[in-house]
Amino acid sequence: MTRESPAGEGTVKCVVWDIDNTLLTGIYLEAGDQPPGADPVLTTVLAELGERGILHALASKNPPEAAAHTARVTGWRFAAAECGWGRKSDALARIAATLGIGVDALAFVDNDPFERAEVGFALPGVLVLSPEDAAEAPGWPEFSPPVITPEARRRAEMYAERQRRQAAERSFGGTKEEFLETVGTRVTIAAATAADVPRLHELAARTRQFNSVAGHPPATGAGPAAGMTQDWFRGLLAAGDRDVATVRLRDAFGDDGLVGACVVIREAGIWTVPLLMMSCRAMGRGVIDPLLAWLVRQAARAGARRLRIPCVANSRNVPLRLALAAAGFRVPEAAGAAGQGTAGRVREGGNAGGGKAGGG
Repeated sequence: MTRESPAGEGTVKCVVWDIDNTLLTGIYLEAGDQPPGADPVLTTVLAELGERGILHALASKNPPEAAAHTARVTGWRFAAAECGWGRKSDALARIAATLGIGVDALAFVDNDPFERAEVGFALPGVLVLSPEDAAEAPGWPEFSPPVITPEARRRAEMYAERQRRQAAERSFGGTKEEFLETVGTRVTIAAATAADVPRLHELAARTRQFNSVAGHPPATGAGPAAGMTQDWFRGLLAAGDRDVATVRLRDAFGDDGLVGACVVIREAGIWTVPLLMMSCRAMGRGVIDPLLAWLVRQAARAGARRLRIPCVANSRNVPLRLALAAAGFRVPEAAGAAGQGTAGRVREGGNAGGGKAGGG
């Protein structure tokens, strides 16, 4: 089998499926009183990829009832569904926005060569597959995360919680901050332990929008940065002058578990954070501000005059760079003149605003 479009950087986070002659064995609107059943091979693929923490969504030129039928016969809860007669590429863009992930984290499966070509042309970062390709996809590296954590296995459930949370927020009459407080949002920051290593590795491999190194291992002085592997994180935990802090998030809708982390190098007068990463599920939920405030407080208490968060400047991690700027971090003149590569962001010791944090 050949792939019609290159995969985006990293593992596929969501597979968007067509319905007719793809997940179903026929055409929904032509089946009369007996809608077609589920394709047994692709139903198995749904379950296998779901166990790996990969989400599933639907994009079909059908009425919404077709999506509901497909969910029933496959036994799968889809994270998003776009039914209508517009362009499939537009549907994929809306699905990515709904889930809070980049379009280059999507794969698209459709039996129609025209639909595959349209998506491949409009969204070249999407991995475009025929149903025959999809049957083999579980064996491909794009669909094989290096580690599968409890958070990964609950990912579909957590996205369902996300949708309920978003619906509640839309009907809420107050501000975002008031909503977060009303639903009992709790951010817990604590030192990482050996048990956190698999999830730290998973975050390093999957996060892009809130990732200061854009997926490239930073220099920490704690051994070669050949990759942010589990052994790499274990080495950081064993280093005496380096800290790894974890961020956990929960509220009345559910427990998202470990959603973020940062690495801190403590030197005389200067603290440097060579890696800061956060799951896209935490975006917009008041998590980044408490973490930055915690870092500033910890550095100030230790007598550090400066807190540096080097941040690779690319198009994907703009949300993180905006959050840093909003928290008072500034690009040093020397780094700004460099033009590209790593931009140092500096914050003088003191208090940063925003959020409530629990834990140590």
